[in-house]
Amino acid sequence: MTLFIRAVAAEDKASAIKRVISGELTDRFTPNLSQFKELPGTPFAYWIGAGVRAAFNRFPAVEGNGRAVRQGLATADDFRFLRAQWEIDSRKRGKKWFPFAKGGELSPFYASLHLTINWDEEGKELKAWVVSNPSDPRTVHWSRRIASSEYYLLPGMTWPLRASRFAPQPMPSGCIFSVRGYSVFLPGSILLAGLSIFNSKPFDYLFKALLGRFGYPEFIVGVLQKLPWAEPSADQAKALSNLARSAWSAARAADTAVETSLAFALPKPLNVGANGTTGATLLELQSKIDAIAFEIFGLDESDKREIAGAAVFASAEIVADIDDNEDKNTDANADDNDQFSLQSWAVGVAFGRFDIRLATGERAIPAEPEPFDALPDTSPGMVPNGEAPFMPCKGVLVDDPGHADDLAARVNAVYERVGQPMLEAATLRRSLARDFFPAHLKMYTKSGRKAPIYWQLATPSGGYSVWLYLHDLNKDTFFRVQTDYVSPKLAHEQRQLEGLRNDAGPNPNAAQRKIIESQESFIGELQSLLEDLRHVAPLWNPILDDGVVLTMAPLWRLMTQHKPWQKELKAKWEDLVAGKFDWSHIAIHLWPERVVPKCATDRSLAIAHGLEDLLWADSNDGKWKPRPTPKRPIDELVRERTSIAVKAALQGLTGASAPNGSTARTRRSS
Repeated sequence: MTLFIRAVAAEDKASAIKRVISGELTDRFTPNLSQFKELPGTPFAYWIGAGVRAAFNRFPAVEGNGRAVRQGLATADDFRFLRAQWEIDSRKRGKKWFPFAKGGELSPFYASLHLTINWDEEGKELKAWVVSNPSDPRTVHWSRRIASSEYYLLPGMTWPLRASRFAPQPMPSGCIFSVRGYSVFLPGSILLAGLSIFNSKPFDYLFKALLGRFGYPEFIVGVLQKLPWAEPSADQAKALSNLARSAWSAARAADTAVETSLAFALPKPLNVGANGTTGATLLELQSKIDAIAFEIFGLDESDKREIAGAAVFASAEIVADIDDNEDKNTDANADDNDQFSLQSWAVGVAFGRFDIRLATGERAIPAEPEPFDALPDTSPGMVPNGEAPFMPCKGVLVDDPGHADDLAARVNAVYERVGQPMLEAATLRRSLARDFFPAHLKMYTKSGRKAPIYWQLATPSGGYSVWLYLHDLNKDTFFRVQTDYVSPKLAHEQRQLEGLRNDAGPNPNAAQRKIIESQESFIGELQSLLEDLRHVAPLWNPILDDGVVLTMAPLWRLMTQHKPWQKELKAKWEDLVAGKFDWSHIAIHLWPERVVPKCATDRSLAIAHGLEDLLWADSNDGKWKPRPTPKRPIDELVRERTSIAVKAALQGLTGASAPNGSTARTRRSS
């Protein structure tokens, strides 16, 4: 007989061992060594009682009989193939861009999926990229890195690799999952009940026992496959399904106030459903789920005490190297600020993005979907396609008192319409000019991807801003900004300056000179802004598939109000110039003479730019090879994609001087 003493949680282990030997403490175990073999892999789990060991012997493994546990794909280039769900063209959701489960943070029963992946034509471009640029030299076929593709788009459950507990959430139908977005698939009739079972305290203990670790273990696929699966009775399955549905709904309620979620309806100050007692509700539901799970696995009171005692293991183990993005939300999240979330929503209403009628009661909030339903193209809070917004807008607003498209005036009009206190005009204007974009950038940074959708093009002093909405941009946007906004503003301010000079006469006093100098400085900033717009306008041809960062990169000179973001965009622009992102539409638009020849040697680039059929052929051995003679000459392909106007604008843009770095506040006419 071998005696095992559990003293991992004791500060003075020697004293604890003596107290166990003397009988003062009961943390002593005398297992038969053959008991270790009752668990798959023979973990050194001396503390496991008879009831838990019996579960491994009585029940079949999770893997099998229509149940499967899998890990998915690795892109080897997330910047190229992943996008935030709000930066894509919603009309391409489920056609080119698909929701992507990529691990994340601890989030029992429900989690928002922030990412999408380019899976056009079943991942044709990605597969070509993986084969032509293998990070593993043994890769001879795309399936080595794009695993388990037969399970893509099926409803299942996913979870973070490392967390304090095993707590999956639904992965709706129509999703792709990553190499770190581990997933489990069950027959459809048992999915909701399975969500309860996998989130139960007994199952978490079984998982950790087999892992041999209780403090932030890695919940890996291979171990879950071996865990016992206790099939619930019809009544138990119904009860567990109802509990899981309720838990999912309670957890999702908070997400209806998160603007970046596809569940978003209204910001928290206007969202009654997001202000409930979610935590208490989930605790109550969890308790009921645990009670049924103990029954299903045949665990008695002694087993419950054993599982409750596992907390000492978790508290004693050293937790090291926990991934920043797991078991906690490290994404800077401005949604926690209720007032900012209200202001951000009002800006969205001003741009025609969000539907104010949900706040006024003129339109009912759409019914809640089912947990495993495919995700919608847009959130319920957005204006439905074909319906008129609260205010007409063509994607451009300005910080300009008295202008019909003045952003501050529109925001206050939204506040007034929904019964919120209107903000003092100067305070609101200052907040929008100085604080809104940095907070917006934080809100729209998720899963490591920065993708702001409202863009502030400002003078260095912040005296004037043009605001753009990503999803209303087109190739004519900057021509319109010049002619409809900045040029008239400049002419107006020049008339103001002329009036100031006339009023001051030939001998202005000190106060008048100061006002005149401030106005001259402001006009100089407007002239610089107009010049930068003229550089960009001829080459501007935004394609949302490129993603926000590359689409904004040519505009880096105009991002004067947020220096870190300007620096990031400038770096991406330099990378574009250097040829680092030749898969992008902007690259072939600006440098076809560089990109088109590359398509003849890199099939993934040819696919990205629609040139595969012209430059590549499927050989008899099943491998794609460059055509010895392209269907059309490369020089001809380059010529038809080359624009003299674009080349001239590009030369002017790359040769333009650095933007004015002045941060002095200048006078702005009202």
